[in-house]
Amino acid sequence: MFTDDYVIQGTRIVSLETFFDEISCVLVPDAKWGRNLDAFNDILSGGFGTPEGGFVLRWSHAAESKIHLSYAETIRQLKVRLEKCHPESRSYIRQQLHLAETNQGPTVFDWLVEIIHAHGIDGSDSQDGVVLILE
Repeated sequence: MFTDDYVIQGTRIVSLETFFDEISCVLVPDAKWGRNLDAFNDILSGGFGTPEGGFVLRWSHAAESKIHLSYAETIRQLKVRLEKCHPESRSYIRQQLHLAETNQGPTVFDWLVEIIHAHGIDGSDSQDGVVLILE
């Protein structure tokens, strides 16, 4: 189907920052990017060296990554967001933080998979043609 196949190594992903490191190495090795969720979303839209017309993103050892990117990492990331966010966003982030602290709601892993799926066949940005394979 696609000739461009990229593999991110889940064994190297122990935080959101290490996920961004892996994306930098595998998907956009020569690009400077914002290393945040919005910038990651932009990478999947193309223009950063990723192929036009779609590609396959294989996430090896995804189950291991899922463990590392679960609620503890989500809580850490939401606390960082809470410190840096616009005052109008604090209430929402606090709600998300409370959910994460009670092991509810989406995790960092879920955030990433959702962003990738948005660029896939049934996603809101399906024209990007990104196929995620969790291995």
